[in-house]
Amino acid sequence: MKQYNFNDLKDKVCVITGGAGIIGSALAKGLASVGAKTAILEMDYDSAEKLSAELKNEYQTDSAAYKVDVLDKDNLKGVKKQINKDLGKVDVLINCAGGNSPKATTDKEILTKEDLDDLKGSFFDMSMEGFDFVYSLNFKGTLLPIMVFGEDMMEKGEGNILNISSMAAISTITKVPAYSAAKAAITNFTKWLSVHLAQTGIRVNAMAPGFFLTNQNRFLLKDEEGNLTERGQKIVNNTPFGRFGEVEELVGTTLFLVSDLSSFVTGSVIPVDGGFYIWGGV
Repeated sequence: MKQYNFNDLKDKVCVITGGAGIIGSALAKGLASVGAKTAILEMDYDSAEKLSAELKNEYQTDSAAYKVDVLDKDNLKGVKKQINKDLGKVDVLINCAGGNSPKATTDKEILTKEDLDDLKGSFFDMSMEGFDFVYSLNFKGTLLPIMVFGEDMMEKGEGNILNISSMAAISTITKVPAYSAAKAAITNFTKWLSVHLAQTGIRVNAMAPGFFLTNQNRFLLKDEEGNLTERGQKIVNNTPFGRFGEVEELVGTTLFLVSDLSSFVTGSVIPVDGGFYIWGGV
């Protein structure tokens, strides 16, 4: 009788960009717990190295840390060569690198005609530098790793790519135009690429997390005293579960999407959001 488990992930080489971040580290631990080899890619090498050591010690599986700029294709190519030497050819790529910035965030949620005399802090006052940074980090920071690490999967004739979309790509989330545009692009690109690669043995899917407290969004959701901001309270009120998600709650969906249990799933974008997406608030 067939057994249903994640055993097929044992010894698979899994690359996680933004791997030492709050979400990335949780997914890395989930993968290591089922025996996968993990390559932790981060700008902050010390954090990546610390996490890699923890994974090897706790789960007795191979792991290595690499300093990388996901917007530098040549840098990514060099890192891929080192991963191939250290761990082997890449089987799974998870694109966790991304985030938002105050420089690409509007002060007000919705403008009125009364705001015409003072558009400071609005969309019309936003610097292209801030917008470009957030858009590139999220979208190009997903596109370029796929271009580089996907070559290993093409050679092997199999593999899995998991992108991180967002509720902002599904519903309109105020204040974050650059982040929303980038995540919408990731959603569309995930679907496009899944068709492009459908005959190669490579599957491409995405998760759309609801609201999880991360280093990038904490300034919007909690104040300096740790209390919910007005915006944070709105999110909780409009999430049927009545709370933010815990990053460990992303692990199950991740393991499903990159394992053989989802062998007929590609081009899907799965919300993990406590019901935020499907609830109208009334």
